[in-house]
Amino acid sequence: ELRDPLERTSVQNVHLPTLETELRRMSVRGELDAFGLYVYGVVLKGLRGTRRGPIGKRTAASLGVNGSDASGDTAQAIFIRSILMYPYNWSAWLDLAELCSDDPSIDREVEQSLSSISGHWMYHFFCVHVYIENRANENAIAIIEKLANGNINATAEAASGGFEVAEHFDDANADGFFVQSSYLQSQLAMAYYDVRDYDSAHEHFLALAEREPYRLDHMDAFSNVLYVKDQKVALSHLAHRSIAIDKYRPETCIIVGNYYSSKARHEKAVQYFQRALKLDRTYLSAWTLLGHEYIEMKNTAAAIEAYRRAVDISEREYRAWYGLGQTYEILNMLLHALFYFRKAAALHPHDSRMWCAIGGCLLGLDRRNDAEKSYERAVSLGDGEGIATRKLAELYREDGEEEKAAKCFLRHLELRYQAQETGVVGSKASSSPDAFEMVIR
Repeated sequence: ELRDPLERTSVQNVHLPTLETELRRMSVRGELDAFGLYVYGVVLKGLRGTRRGPIGKRTAASLGVNGSDASGDTAQAIFIRSILMYPYNWSAWLDLAELCSDDPSIDREVEQSLSSISGHWMYHFFCVHVYIENRANENAIAIIEKLANGNINATAEAASGGFEVAEHFDDANADGFFVQSSYLQSQLAMAYYDVRDYDSAHEHFLALAEREPYRLDHMDAFSNVLYVKDQKVALSHLAHRSIAIDKYRPETCIIVGNYYSSKARHEKAVQYFQRALKLDRTYLSAWTLLGHEYIEMKNTAAAIEAYRRAVDISEREYRAWYGLGQTYEILNMLLHALFYFRKAAALHPHDSRMWCAIGGCLLGLDRRNDAEKSYERAVSLGDGEGIATRKLAELYREDGEEEKAAKCFLRHLELRYQAQETGVVGSKASSSPDAFEMVIR
């Protein structure tokens, strides 16, 4: 059962080189339309990704070019040609986005090549997808707000990084033409989910479920939000509804697994996560959640295996890197844990939890100054759970910097008060009797 999750996709299609030769010849002759170019791009992507391949002497001769000077097309260039001819082929946009995520060095080339349609709504859908894949969620939210609500100021915010966004959209988008778009609402929910704004994510997922009651796409992420918010009744309703819709969808298995996990029935949760993987061996969320369940069951070896499967599929899965760090920290292998926590922090640098974890490892390795810097970084990023704030206060107190320690303890108390008022963090921010002692001095 624990086979290589990539074994099916690692099989090379032996006919791709022949297809490349034929399609290149047709492309040079101008015989390919937008969809033919898309197929050509898919072949090139399957052969070498974003790299440019050489042309053989025989092929060069048939094309009437010098073999020593000839070079093949790149997949991104062919996808761009296809998109410029017919910008409504979403599959071409998705393949181009995948290339951009895998190789950020082509971003500038893609942006310049598509500048002629930078005001087209399909280009903005593409930007949203790329931003979410690269975890630039604030930019994605800004563009979605513009598309859905006609927010004129959103584009200025969106242009702060990555692909440039046109200052003025096409007239069709001026007044929020896509206000009823379920796809944009799902992307907005996913963006809020990724920045851990669970209240906003919950609101959009709920509206999405009401608008499309038979929808299962992204409902697994909705179940994660319900799990974090400890809404067991709503999670139970979602699980029953998903089973009634289609019990053989991987998303359904994830939702049911999350429900059993919320009830502390970890063996049953593992069973459903494994069932999801039987339906889709490359399902990242399933491998990561399976690792979490094995941690709860104290099966660290199986957890490590599950997390490694996830990062084998995608090196951008920061949750799996973070899970590996937690597992090795449990095993008291702090150098290994530090390596994986740093991997997670590099992929998700704006998450205070990553820096808290790094600080804990550095403190365990007696690297006090580095640990203090990590906790300071975590506090600067928000530290909603108050863990880094308390740790930093304790370090300041031990160093004799009582004024800094008092400020941190006060901040920790404020976070605990906010948690009790909202009921969101609650148990995660541990109480500190020393906090009162330092404040009253």
